[in-house]
Amino acid sequence: MSATGRFDAGEAWALAADAADPLAGFREQFLIPRQGGGEVAYFCGNSLGLQPRGTREALAGELDDWAAHAVEAHFRGRLPWMDYHEFVRDDLAAVVGALPSEVVAMNSLSVNLHLLMVGFYRPTAERPAILIEKGAFPSDRYAVESQVRFHGHDPASALIELEADAADGTISEATILRALDEHGARIALVLLPGVQYLSGQAFDLRAITEAAQARGCVVGFDLAHAAGNLDLALHDSGCDFAVWCSYKYLNSGPGAVAGAFVHERHAHTARPRFAGWWGHDKGSRFRMGPEFVPTPGADGWQLSNPPILALAPLRVSLALFREAGMARLRAKSLALTGYLEWLLREQVADVVEIATPREAQRRGCQLSLRVRGPREAGRALFEHLQARGIVVDWREPDVMRAAPTPLYNRHVDCRRLVAAIADWRDAHR
Repeated sequence: MSATGRFDAGEAWALAADAADPLAGFREQFLIPRQGGGEVAYFCGNSLGLQPRGTREALAGELDDWAAHAVEAHFRGRLPWMDYHEFVRDDLAAVVGALPSEVVAMNSLSVNLHLLMVGFYRPTAERPAILIEKGAFPSDRYAVESQVRFHGHDPASALIELEADAADGTISEATILRALDEHGARIALVLLPGVQYLSGQAFDLRAITEAAQARGCVVGFDLAHAAGNLDLALHDSGCDFAVWCSYKYLNSGPGAVAGAFVHERHAHTARPRFAGWWGHDKGSRFRMGPEFVPTPGADGWQLSNPPILALAPLRVSLALFREAGMARLRAKSLALTGYLEWLLREQVADVVEIATPREAQRRGCQLSLRVRGPREAGRALFEHLQARGIVVDWREPDVMRAAPTPLYNRHVDCRRLVAAIADWRDAHR
């Protein structure tokens, strides 16, 4: 946004905004794919983040330590493997707004969700239900339904789904509160996203947590589309647990190691869990005793020793987040996404409608777009953009998602996207 609070559609304005961006230099830390002799305009960080330039060197360093030291690299490497997961802990906590003891990098998101539901979804005959949003990401939907069945309950009655009530397909806070008022006494677990994957709607974690816990519900969040996107305050939200992946905004590679949060008030409680060796108390882990004594905090939910080659890319990416700072990244995100929204409404509103909340505090980077007209027109526009080196993604049945990510996207990228949409419209008139 300009100093006067207004945008300008001209190329000179976009170039000037990029030149004045204090975070502009971070783009050089990433490898930008190329197509047709030039860089693509990449708006898919909400699906797979770009590769940091330092990733290859970090991986090579661990391979070198393996080659040089073999098993002794657990103790003698440049970053000894024995404590490797601890090397990402502080930066990961800063990204999600948690205490270091509340976070751990491990497994994949869906695995972490199941592991934490073992401890935090404890249904009873009176409280068997889980509250989720209708149209939740399929993996979440599969996970909660399978957990309900595993505990002997019927998803037809024990799975409560929030219906979108806004014209743009989003869920109002009033709808969440009504559901809690109506079903709160039956709800064992509220599990909602930080950002809904299809609509791009951001949820107020603290408000949801306070309302749900006041009715006796446990609260967890899936932050797949929120970690590294929003300036989160997980600890202050008071939620019981959260999970996220690291291959989207956290730029840690396809299938990257995921993360989990367990609030500090649960650090020393004997919650049920599926136990593993690496969750055992660090001080006595290698005594190899038969009795499981959990490490306090999120570390106690680990099962196996850390995947070094998966943690190395996360360590590289988190160092960039540390340098940039989530507050500055969020400020740029607001400006950049606001600019893209303005261009879309000003120049191609006859082609696309925005299905993401207009209020900046109710969204992150992502704007979800629907093409006006038949569904085949939406797919045709998507393919038009792909052919021109503009990478967005398509989600059935009719949504294109574009996420201007502040670590590497620019105002000129946003302008290029909207210009390509306008070209498609003009060619089909």
